Amino acid sequence: MPAVLGAAWALLAAAFLLLLLLHRAQARRPGGGTDVASAFFQDLIRYGKTKRGGQQAAWLHRLQVPKRWFTHFYVVSILWNGFLLIRLFQAQFLGASLPPWIQIFHSAFGRDLQDQNTDSESFSALLVLLLLWLHSFQRLAECLYTSVFSNGVIHIVQYCFGLGYYVAVGSTVLCQVPTNVRNGKGLSVHIFWYHIIGVAMYFWASLHQHRCLVILANLRKSKSGEVLSLHHSIPFGDWFERVSCPHYFAELLIYISMAITFGFHNVTWWFVVLYVFFNQTLAAVLCHEFYQEKFTSYPKHRKAFIPFIL
Repeated sequence: MPAVLGAAWALLAAAFLLLLLLHRAQARRPGGGTDVASAFFQDLIRYGKTKRGGQQAAWLHRLQVPKRWFTHFYVVSILWNGFLLIRLFQAQFLGASLPPWIQIFHSAFGRDLQDQNTDSESFSALLVLLLLWLHSFQRLAECLYTSVFSNGVIHIVQYCFGLGYYVAVGSTVLCQVPTNVRNGKGLSVHIFWYHIIGVAMYFWASLHQHRCLVILANLRKSKSGEVLSLHHSIPFGDWFERVSCPHYFAELLIYISMAITFGFHNVTWWFVVLYVFFNQTLAAVLCHEFYQEKFTSYPKHRKAFIPFIL
């Protein structure tokens, strides 16, 4: 039932679109909404610098965890998706069968492509799972050695959602593997043009994401690398010249590169991309509003998320 996975990601995308629309509607209300429900809603969707700490009720503080716990997301992803990657590699190249409990999950949500090029589909899934693992490894390294975290916080619901997300997205990739790999049938490798384009786009977007994160970190460091301040400043350079959150834009491009690696036609993964789009749009809009409110000299030509568009 691959349609179930696609529907789940579509519903998740719709949920974040609804959150974005609710935020926009609340912002237009006189006073921006000061009741308890509005305060809880804003606290739920915000994290880091976009949190309105001075306006929070005391009880809301009990629902926060440090933003630096973002590192936990990538540790979970590296472990879980690394495990799936090893198992899928063994199944594809060594003729091993996937563990029984994975086979049960795959039989319920996986794809049965008996009449299609299953070798290409299997290699595409393996490649995407590898890219997802590399992306998590890069983000963990950046959290540990590049980013300078302040005392920012995230909501406990966001934290739990983030932990589950990387398990769900890796499992979704696994479910794009045809049935014959699940049963331990060895496959040959067929590299197509969309694999090359997808991987190339992934590394290009990852490079720019890293550059932008370095720019953000350097705002708080001296030339020798010593942390001087935890205050926020206006970033300049690379894609920051066009948008407020180029690292979010790069994240979207990374997931689009995976959709290309799947060969463009994987509907389930395009719903994942749609979810990433609305999720990152909400985060970028909140961040853009923070910059505009905090800095009167903030560049007016910058968009929030996508250059020249959004």
